[in-house]
Amino acid sequence: MSTNLATNSASNSSGKSITQAMILAAGKGTRLRPLTLTTPKPLVEVGGQPLIVWHIKALKAAGIDDIVINTSWLSDKLMAALGDGSQYGVKIHWSVEDGEPLETAGGIAKALRDGHLKPSPFILINGDVWTDYDLSQLTDYVMTPDQQAHLLMINNPEHNANGDFAINNGLASEQAVAEAQKYTFAGVSVISPDLVQDIAQGQVAPLAPFLKQAMMKLQVTAEVMHAHWVDVGTAERLEQINQKIASEGAGAHKASTD
Repeated sequence: MSTNLATNSASNSSGKSITQAMILAAGKGTRLRPLTLTTPKPLVEVGGQPLIVWHIKALKAAGIDDIVINTSWLSDKLMAALGDGSQYGVKIHWSVEDGEPLETAGGIAKALRDGHLKPSPFILINGDVWTDYDLSQLTDYVMTPDQQAHLLMINNPEHNANGDFAINNGLASEQAVAEAQKYTFAGVSVISPDLVQDIAQGQVAPLAPFLKQAMMKLQVTAEVMHAHWVDVGTAERLEQINQKIASEGAGAHKASTD
């Protein structure tokens, strides 16, 4: 599964360095039950449209129309709702994980192995976040030959006050150095396929351990994004973002229904 990033960074016919994306949508959404007992979490409505549709439209607005979505829980409902993506002007490639979800890294590895993702860097988005970040800021991102990932971080929300990773001179690390502070991973990144090349077929594997290994080798960069962001993982936060959009609108979000 290994790829040569030196060739991946070259511009393609679209003029962009990054031309594909993957949305992680295979989770069961247990924190949003009972809503997610019958509705796939990506189809939970935020501001009048399914959460995952915000991502699809934002990617389309950024010039990305080649999108992989992994699915497991209630996959038939999710695929029936979104189809092949033509209603949004994109092409959706479905990576179906039968049985238990393969977790983040396992899902990426399966999508690569099955040919849904091309062996070149791609934008990765957690399906359970909402943000008005302009994804076009990532489509020209060029990875260095040994780079494994570029992470977007946010200032720590109340529910993750201690943060996830620090940024030291542009590099992400598990521990803060000197005066560096820790931030929360926003669930938006650019990923090299090389990051998950050692995952076996069918292996259940979260992404964090692979990111931490790459960080130890100085292969992960990061930046703080300045945009509205919500982890729509609980009923309380779902209500909060719905109230915000109802009263203030979706702001600068490229997928706004306003």
